Amino acid sequence: MKKIFFIIFFLISLTNVYAETKRITSGNLNAKITIIAYESLTCSHCADFHKNVYPQLKKNYIDTGLAKIEFRHFPLDVAAFNASKLAQCSQDKSLEILESLYFNQHAWIKGNTVEKINDNLKKFILSKGFDIDFEKCINNKEIEDFVLNDRIEGAKNFKVNATPTIIINNEKFEKSLNYKNLKKTLEKLI
Repeated sequence: MKKIFFIIFFLISLTNVYAETKRITSGNLNAKITIIAYESLTCSHCADFHKNVYPQLKKNYIDTGLAKIEFRHFPLDVAAFNASKLAQCSQDKSLEILESLYFNQHAWIKGNTVEKINDNLKKFILSKGFDIDFEKCINNKEIEDFVLNDRIEGAKNFKVNATPTIIINNEKFEKSLNYKNLKKTLEKLI
């Protein structure tokens, strides 16, 4: 009986942990189209998506209420893992932090060691004025589990093995990732 109680307590506490940590999203939460973007913050192709595809997607589909986008973590290395934890740490600024990290990859992805990259990441976050306790965020086990869970779910549910990987209404987007191809797919769903 104690064992069953412990298992139930553990599952409830795990649910509460994830209830506090919210996904980084943009758009109408009740939109007909849900786009999921599995990304790694050290991935240059992901940064390219944020610079060249996402603005058009946002303007024509997200801001108009036709679609919402969820940015999910799929860190490919320790530097991306730590950057993901920072983006996830400040719930009211998560999207702003995520965008800033992508638009300025060159400023913080420098160094031959994780320690050096972390040092550059910390300096970058401070220079942009984000009010984040770097050490607290990097060492937050709840956020760490949340980020790792995104990666596990992506690999398990959608066979994600590279970034960025786009999922539209639970279907993996298999075409070359550019705005023109995304638009064709989205127009069929409206």
